[in-house]
Amino acid sequence: MKYMLAEVIRKNKRMEKGESIKDTIEEELQDVLYYIVCLANINDIDLQECVYLKEKLNCEKYSRKNMFEA
Repeated sequence: MKYMLAEVIRKNKRMEKGESIKDTIEEELQDVLYYIVCLANINDIDLQECVYLKEKLNCEKYSRKNMFEA
């Protein structure tokens, strides 16, 4: 059976050391990441730049230190 991310999180289905990734939170997160990267590539979006720009906005919004700056 193919699970969705919300369902495996609700059931806390984690991959155990030495076991298959199938039907686990780890598998579903990899699927999400894969589709995000594909969508970014199709739309010519630099995800690394987006992460830095969004971190800068969040730091200003929440008055916190930028995790990418020394």
